Amino acid sequence: MLRPLLNERVVRMEEVKTGTLYLVATPIGNLEDITYRALKTLKEVDLIAAEDTRHSLKLLNHFEIKKPLISYFEHNKTKRGEEIIKHLLEGKNIALITDAGTPGISDPGEDLVRLAIENNINVTVIPGCTASVTALVLSGLPIRRFAFEGFLPHDKNERKKYLELLIDEGRTMVFYISPHNCLDVLKEMKEILGDRKGTLCRELTKKYEEVIRGTLSEIIESLKSGNRMKGEMVLVIEGAPKKDDCEKEDWLSVSLDEHMNFYLSQGYDKKEAMKLVAKDRGITKREVYAQYMRKT
Repeated sequence: MLRPLLNERVVRMEEVKTGTLYLVATPIGNLEDITYRALKTLKEVDLIAAEDTRHSLKLLNHFEIKKPLISYFEHNKTKRGEEIIKHLLEGKNIALITDAGTPGISDPGEDLVRLAIENNINVTVIPGCTASVTALVLSGLPIRRFAFEGFLPHDKNERKKYLELLIDEGRTMVFYISPHNCLDVLKEMKEILGDRKGTLCRELTKKYEEVIRGTLSEIIESLKSGNRMKGEMVLVIEGAPKKDDCEKEDWLSVSLDEHMNFYLSQGYDKKEAMKLVAKDRGITKREVYAQYMRKT
Protein backbone atom coordinates (compact mmCIF):
# COMPACT_ATOMS: atom_id res chain seq x y z
CA MET A 1 0.00 0.00 0.00
CA LEU A 2 2.89 2.38 0.70
CA ARG A 3 4.48 2.17 -2.77
CA PRO A 4 1.49 3.55 -4.74
CA LEU A 5 1.08 6.41 -2.26
CA LEU A 6 4.76 7.33 -2.57
CA ASN A 7 4.57 7.21 -6.35
CA GLU A 8 1.48 9.40 -6.29
CA ARG A 9 3.29 11.90 -4.06
CA VAL A 10 6.24 12.06 -6.45
CA VAL A 11 3.92 12.75 -9.37
CA ARG A 12 2.20 15.55 -7.51
CA MET A 13 5.54 17.17 -6.63
CA GLU A 14 6.57 17.06 -10.28
CA GLU A 15 3.27 18.59 -11.32
CA VAL A 16 3.86 21.70 -9.20
CA LYS A 17 7.45 22.20 -10.36
CA THR A 18 7.72 25.70 -11.83
CA GLY A 19 9.44 26.77 -15.00
CA THR A 20 12.36 29.20 -15.24
CA LEU A 21 12.31 32.83 -16.31
CA TYR A 22 15.35 33.52 -18.53
CA LEU A 23 16.44 37.15 -18.94
CA VAL A 24 18.16 37.00 -22.31
CA ALA A 25 20.40 39.86 -23.45
CA THR A 26 20.14 40.65 -27.16
CA PRO A 27 22.38 42.78 -29.43
CA ILE A 28 22.18 46.57 -29.08
CA GLY A 29 22.82 47.00 -32.79
CA ASN A 30 25.15 44.45 -34.35
CA LEU A 31 23.43 41.05 -34.61
CA GLU A 32 26.80 39.29 -34.47
CA ASP A 33 27.03 40.24 -30.80
CA ILE A 34 24.44 37.68 -29.74
CA THR A 35 25.88 34.78 -27.74
CA TYR A 36 25.63 31.05 -28.48
CA ARG A 37 23.99 30.55 -25.11
CA ALA A 38 21.36 33.19 -25.89
CA LEU A 39 20.50 31.47 -29.17
CA LYS A 40 20.35 28.05 -27.49
CA THR A 41 18.06 29.38 -24.77
CA LEU A 42 15.70 31.12 -27.21
CA LYS A 43 15.42 27.90 -29.22
CA GLU A 44 14.66 25.74 -26.18
CA VAL A 45 12.19 27.80 -24.12
CA ASP A 46 8.44 27.28 -24.46
CA LEU A 47 7.60 30.96 -24.89
CA ILE A 48 9.32 34.27 -25.60
CA ALA A 49 8.08 37.56 -24.11
CA ALA A 50 9.31 40.63 -25.98
CA GLU A 51 9.09 44.38 -25.49
CA ASP A 52 8.18 44.88 -29.16
CA THR A 53 7.15 41.67 -30.95
CA ARG A 54 7.58 43.19 -34.43
CA HIS A 55 11.13 44.30 -33.64
CA SER A 56 12.05 41.03 -31.95
CA LEU A 57 10.55 38.96 -34.77
CA LYS A 58 13.24 40.32 -37.10
CA LEU A 59 15.92 39.06 -34.71
CA LEU A 60 14.27 35.65 -34.29
CA ASN A 61 13.71 35.22 -38.03
CA HIS A 62 17.34 36.13 -38.72
CA PHE A 63 18.45 33.21 -36.55
CA GLU A 64 15.58 30.96 -37.69
CA ILE A 65 14.03 30.70 -34.24
CA LYS A 66 10.38 29.66 -34.31
CA LYS A 67 8.77 30.02 -30.91
CA PRO A 68 5.47 31.47 -29.64
CA LEU A 69 5.96 35.21 -29.10
CA ILE A 70 3.96 37.52 -26.81
CA SER A 71 4.37 41.18 -25.93
CA TYR A 72 5.40 42.47 -22.53
CA PHE A 73 5.88 46.23 -22.25
CA GLU A 74 5.20 49.17 -19.96
CA HIS A 75 1.49 49.57 -20.76
CA ASN A 76 0.47 45.91 -20.49
CA LYS A 77 2.96 44.75 -17.84
CA THR A 78 0.37 44.27 -15.08
CA LYS A 79 -2.05 42.02 -16.96
CA ARG A 80 0.58 40.30 -19.14
CA GLY A 81 2.89 39.86 -16.16
CA GLU A 82 0.21 37.84 -14.37
CA GLU A 83 -0.24 35.69 -17.49
CA ILE A 84 3.48 35.02 -17.71
CA ILE A 85 3.67 34.06 -14.03
CA LYS A 86 0.75 31.66 -14.56
CA HIS A 87 2.64 29.96 -17.41
CA LEU A 88 5.77 29.72 -15.27
CA LEU A 89 3.83 28.20 -12.37
CA GLU A 90 2.50 25.61 -14.81
CA GLY A 91 6.08 24.58 -15.54
CA LYS A 92 6.77 26.44 -18.79
CA ASN A 93 10.17 28.01 -19.41
CA ILE A 94 9.97 31.59 -20.66
CA ALA A 95 12.59 33.94 -22.11
CA LEU A 96 12.22 37.68 -21.66
CA ILE A 97 13.93 39.91 -24.22
CA THR A 98 13.95 43.65 -24.74
CA ASP A 99 14.37 45.63 -27.97
CA ALA A 100 18.11 45.79 -27.37
CA GLY A 101 20.43 44.94 -24.51
CA THR A 102 19.71 43.32 -21.16
CA PRO A 103 16.09 43.08 -19.89
CA GLY A 104 15.35 44.84 -16.63
CA ILE A 105 17.53 47.89 -17.30
CA SER A 106 15.28 50.92 -17.80
CA ASP A 107 12.38 48.70 -18.87
CA PRO A 108 9.49 46.82 -17.16
CA GLY A 109 11.55 43.65 -16.97
CA GLU A 110 12.42 44.55 -13.38
CA ASP A 111 8.72 44.29 -12.44
CA LEU A 112 8.47 40.79 -13.91
CA VAL A 113 11.61 39.68 -12.06
CA ARG A 114 10.20 40.94 -8.78
CA LEU A 115 6.88 39.18 -9.45
CA ALA A 116 8.66 35.93 -10.27
CA ILE A 117 10.75 36.07 -7.09
CA GLU A 118 7.62 36.71 -5.01
CA ASN A 119 6.14 33.53 -6.50
CA ASN A 120 9.28 31.45 -5.79
CA ILE A 121 9.99 31.06 -9.50
CA ASN A 122 13.57 30.48 -10.60
CA VAL A 123 15.08 33.46 -12.45
CA THR A 124 18.39 33.42 -14.31
CA VAL A 125 20.25 35.74 -16.69
CA ILE A 126 21.82 34.94 -20.05
CA PRO A 127 24.36 37.80 -20.08
CA GLY A 128 25.34 39.85 -23.08
CA CYS A 129 25.22 43.41 -24.39
CA THR A 130 24.38 46.42 -22.24
CA ALA A 131 24.52 49.90 -23.78
CA SER A 132 25.35 51.59 -20.47
CA VAL A 133 28.48 49.54 -19.78
CA THR A 134 29.59 49.73 -23.43
CA ALA A 135 29.40 53.54 -23.35
CA LEU A 136 31.01 53.71 -19.92
CA VAL A 137 34.08 51.81 -21.11
CA LEU A 138 34.31 53.95 -24.26
CA SER A 139 34.01 57.23 -22.33
CA GLY A 140 37.57 57.38 -21.04
CA LEU A 141 36.21 58.78 -17.77
CA PRO A 142 36.90 57.24 -14.34
CA ILE A 143 34.78 54.08 -14.02
CA ARG A 144 35.92 52.55 -10.73
CA ARG A 145 32.73 54.00 -9.24
CA PHE A 146 29.74 54.96 -11.36
CA ALA A 147 26.01 55.61 -11.07
CA PHE A 148 23.47 54.48 -13.66
CA GLU A 149 20.68 57.06 -13.91
CA GLY A 150 18.85 55.75 -16.98
CA PHE A 151 16.26 58.03 -18.59
CA LEU A 152 15.57 61.39 -16.97
CA PRO A 153 11.94 62.53 -16.39
CA HIS A 154 10.14 63.79 -19.51
CA ASP A 155 8.66 66.80 -17.72
CA LYS A 156 11.11 69.72 -17.74
CA ASN A 157 10.41 70.82 -14.15
CA GLU A 158 10.74 67.27 -12.82
CA ARG A 159 13.93 66.84 -14.82
CA LYS A 160 15.37 70.02 -13.32
CA LYS A 161 14.59 68.84 -9.78
CA TYR A 162 16.16 65.44 -10.51
CA LEU A 163 19.34 66.99 -11.91
CA GLU A 164 19.62 69.26 -8.86
CA LEU A 165 19.77 66.12 -6.71
CA LEU A 166 22.85 65.04 -8.68
CA ILE A 167 24.90 68.22 -8.22
CA ASP A 168 27.08 66.66 -5.51
CA GLU A 169 27.17 63.14 -7.00
CA GLY A 170 30.87 62.31 -7.13
CA ARG A 171 30.62 59.16 -9.23
CA THR A 172 30.72 59.08 -13.02
CA MET A 173 27.10 59.10 -14.23
CA VAL A 174 25.44 57.25 -17.12
CA PHE A 175 22.23 58.49 -18.74
CA TYR A 176 20.01 57.23 -21.55
CA ILE A 177 18.86 60.10 -23.76
CA SER A 178 16.15 60.17 -26.44
CA PRO A 179 16.94 62.07 -29.66
CA HIS A 180 13.88 64.35 -29.49
CA ASN A 181 15.08 66.18 -26.35
CA CYS A 182 18.82 65.52 -26.46
CA LEU A 183 19.95 69.14 -26.88
CA ASP A 184 17.53 70.41 -24.25
CA VAL A 185 18.79 67.85 -21.72
CA LEU A 186 22.44 68.65 -22.45
CA LYS A 187 21.81 72.39 -22.01
CA GLU A 188 19.97 71.78 -18.73
CA MET A 189 22.82 69.60 -17.48
CA LYS A 190 25.36 72.27 -18.33
CA GLU A 191 23.30 74.91 -16.52
CA ILE A 192 22.66 72.83 -13.38
CA LEU A 193 25.73 70.59 -13.11
CA GLY A 194 28.27 72.86 -14.75
CA ASP A 195 30.29 72.45 -17.94
CA ARG A 196 31.66 69.02 -17.08
CA LYS A 197 33.54 66.56 -19.25
CA GLY A 198 31.36 63.97 -20.92
CA THR A 199 31.02 61.42 -23.70
CA LEU A 200 27.96 60.99 -25.89
CA CYS A 201 27.63 57.65 -27.68
CA ARG A 202 25.20 56.97 -30.51
CA GLU A 203 24.60 54.06 -32.87
CA LEU A 204 26.70 51.83 -30.58
CA THR A 205 28.05 48.67 -32.28
CA LYS A 206 26.49 49.72 -35.59
CA LYS A 207 28.15 50.76 -38.84
CA TYR A 208 27.92 54.48 -38.06
CA GLU A 209 28.87 54.28 -34.40
CA GLU A 210 29.89 57.69 -33.11
CA VAL A 211 31.54 58.71 -29.84
CA ILE A 212 31.67 62.45 -29.07
CA ARG A 213 33.99 63.44 -26.22
CA GLY A 214 34.49 66.84 -24.65
CA THR A 215 32.83 69.26 -22.28
CA LEU A 216 29.05 69.53 -22.36
CA SER A 217 29.46 72.80 -24.30
CA GLU A 218 31.63 71.09 -26.91
CA ILE A 219 29.22 68.17 -27.25
CA ILE A 220 26.31 70.59 -27.74
CA GLU A 221 28.20 72.49 -30.46
CA SER A 222 29.14 69.23 -32.15
CA LEU A 223 25.51 68.12 -32.32
CA LYS A 224 24.41 71.48 -33.69
CA SER A 225 26.77 71.09 -36.63
CA GLY A 226 25.13 67.98 -38.07
CA ASN A 227 21.97 65.88 -38.29
CA ARG A 228 22.74 63.31 -35.60
CA MET A 229 19.45 63.15 -33.69
CA LYS A 230 18.65 59.55 -34.52
CA GLY A 231 18.39 56.56 -32.23
CA GLU A 232 18.71 56.48 -28.47
CA MET A 233 21.96 57.79 -27.06
CA VAL A 234 24.04 57.12 -23.98
CA LEU A 235 25.64 60.04 -22.17
CA VAL A 236 28.45 59.55 -19.67
CA ILE A 237 29.53 62.56 -17.61
CA GLU A 238 32.08 63.03 -14.87
CA GLY A 239 30.98 63.31 -11.27
CA ALA A 240 31.24 66.39 -9.09
CA PRO A 241 34.80 67.31 -8.12
CA LYS A 242 35.82 66.53 -4.57
CA LYS A 243 35.24 69.41 -2.21
CA ASP A 244 38.96 69.43 -1.44
CA ASP A 245 39.63 69.93 -5.16
CA CYS A 246 37.19 72.84 -5.27
CA GLU A 247 38.90 74.47 -2.32
CA LYS A 248 42.29 73.90 -3.89
CA GLU A 249 41.16 75.63 -7.11
CA ASP A 250 39.88 78.56 -5.05
CA TRP A 251 43.23 78.95 -3.28
CA LEU A 252 45.18 78.64 -6.52
CA SER A 253 43.25 81.62 -7.87
CA VAL A 254 45.06 83.89 -5.38
CA SER A 255 48.79 84.53 -5.13
CA LEU A 256 50.92 82.68 -2.61
CA ASP A 257 51.66 85.99 -0.84
CA GLU A 258 47.93 86.69 -0.43
CA HIS A 259 47.44 83.14 0.79
CA MET A 260 50.20 83.54 3.40
CA ASN A 261 48.90 86.94 4.50
CA PHE A 262 45.46 85.43 5.06
CA TYR A 263 46.81 83.02 7.71
CA LEU A 264 49.25 85.56 9.18
CA SER A 265 46.35 87.95 9.69
CA GLN A 266 44.55 85.16 11.58
CA GLY A 267 47.37 85.13 14.15
CA TYR A 268 49.37 82.14 12.84
CA ASP A 269 53.16 82.41 12.85
CA LYS A 270 55.10 81.98 9.57
CA LYS A 271 55.92 78.33 10.16
CA GLU A 272 52.32 77.32 10.85
CA ALA A 273 51.01 79.53 8.03
CA MET A 274 53.39 77.84 5.55
CA LYS A 275 52.17 74.44 6.67
CA LEU A 276 48.53 75.44 6.08
CA VAL A 277 49.29 77.04 2.71
CA ALA A 278 51.13 73.90 1.56
CA LYS A 279 48.14 71.75 2.50
CA ASP A 280 45.65 74.08 0.76
CA ARG A 281 47.65 74.27 -2.47
CA GLY A 282 48.72 70.63 -2.58
CA ILE A 283 52.44 71.39 -2.51
CA THR A 284 55.26 70.79 -0.02
CA LYS A 285 56.12 73.18 2.81
CA ARG A 286 59.61 73.51 1.28
CA GLU A 287 58.09 74.82 -1.97
CA VAL A 288 56.04 77.36 -0.05
CA TYR A 289 59.12 78.46 1.85
CA ALA A 290 61.19 78.81 -1.33
CA GLN A 291 58.54 80.88 -3.13
CA TYR A 292 57.59 83.02 -0.15
CA MET A 293 61.10 83.79 1.11
CA ARG A 294 62.25 84.64 -2.41
CA LYS A 295 59.79 87.58 -2.38
CA THR A 296 60.38 88.77 1.20
